Amino acid sequence: MMEASLSDTVPSDVAEDLETAARAAVRGGQAAMKHYRSEGLSIADKGVNDPVTEADHAANRAILKVLAGRAPGDPILSEESPPLDKGVLLESGHERLWVADPLDGTKEFIAQNGEFSVMVGLSVSGRAAVGAVFQPDPGILYLGWTEGGAWTVPVVLDSEDAQIGEPTRLRLGPEPIGAVRLIRSRSHPDPLLAELEARLSESQTVLCGSVGVKCARIAEDEADVYVHPVAFLKEWDTCAPEAVLRGAGGQMTDCGADPLTYGKADPRQQHGIFAARSGVWSSLRTMVHEIAAPILGRKS
Repeated sequence: MMEASLSDTVPSDVAEDLETAARAAVRGGQAAMKHYRSEGLSIADKGVNDPVTEADHAANRAILKVLAGRAPGDPILSEESPPLDKGVLLESGHERLWVADPLDGTKEFIAQNGEFSVMVGLSVSGRAAVGAVFQPDPGILYLGWTEGGAWTVPVVLDSEDAQIGEPTRLRLGPEPIGAVRLIRSRSHPDPLLAELEARLSESQTVLCGSVGVKCARIAEDEADVYVHPVAFLKEWDTCAPEAVLRGAGGQMTDCGADPLTYGKADPRQQHGIFAARSGVWSSLRTMVHEIAAPILGRKS
């Protein structure tokens, strides 16, 4: 798909993993888009304010098929698959773990506003390593390698064989001067964010759906910071976006400024997430820690 295009800038093994993540995310996006804007979309509730559609399941099947073919033997943690047995989690010594969210932003998919994504990441030794965040509408693939780069790739889904363009490097430039652009959810607003906005001397609010799209907006210099100061997000919400944002030169940690980990027996990111441009992350670190104190417990 694009492994040759990246081989000059990243090690061959990383290029292979990026290719796998990209292929899985695009195939998942193709499967999901067959249900987009269709009448009679089947919608169910997994929990309170947590819908799931036939598009989620179709994307999941497509992702699992790609990963089974290209990375046999690696365990896969997916939102729409049964939980992994604890015996294959990181605590038991398994180094590599694929982490997938087949449709991040299901509410946005249902609303047909384009702010949803298909996300496939790889963690190595419990840390995000590479990731693909695919936004099928309008057709943008974000790739990230935490240790060395991030890219955008145009994708056209007008046939069974997606047309993949050339990667363009994402690099965050100088830190912004003036109002901090705070990006937050359309579907899951949180009152703690109002406190953060109130403490900022000057800020602008950017509304967006998917976690992956939010982090991609920061990587593209369209926003500065995203904070989710509650224990709501799971590993599949954060692995691929973390790889993209860090690869572009940003930061993504929990709200206590500790690294996010993957392969835990409980996939929740218990201490929230704090994603931002590096300078903004440093300047807001203490403020975010104070606001998130209720979930940080012993860290507060």
